[in-house]
Amino acid sequence: MNTTTITGHVVQDPELRYAATGTPVTSFSVADNRRWQDRTTAEWQESTSYFDVVAWAELAENVATSLKRGSRVTVTGRLEQRNWETSEGDKRSKVEIHALDVSASLRYATVEITKANRAGSDNRDDIE
Repeated sequence: MNTTTITGHVVQDPELRYAATGTPVTSFSVADNRRWQDRTTAEWQESTSYFDVVAWAELAENVATSLKRGSRVTVTGRLEQRNWETSEGDKRSKVEIHALDVSASLRYATVEITKANRAGSDNRDDIE
């Protein structure tokens, strides 16, 4: 199974747009900062990795509404490689995380959860 989970900070406010089919899609990046002490020199080292994330449909709308730059999140999703050709004919590719779920990290913050309203739904949890 091709899944990965990352935790980090949202780099910039998520950008909501719509695919040609009208499906909502949100793109954002997550930065994972690591800090460790070098055993030989006893000096502190630091490294940051950036991950591009894409969310679709209701998840895309919830991400765009709920997250902002600096939010600490945990993202679970599939790794997908996207290929394209530039206008100059150069081939490019990048690996993105296609989010299956995005959640607030509660390690350093608290959140209030509000159930999202869906078109055609009365949002009842109890079905008779």
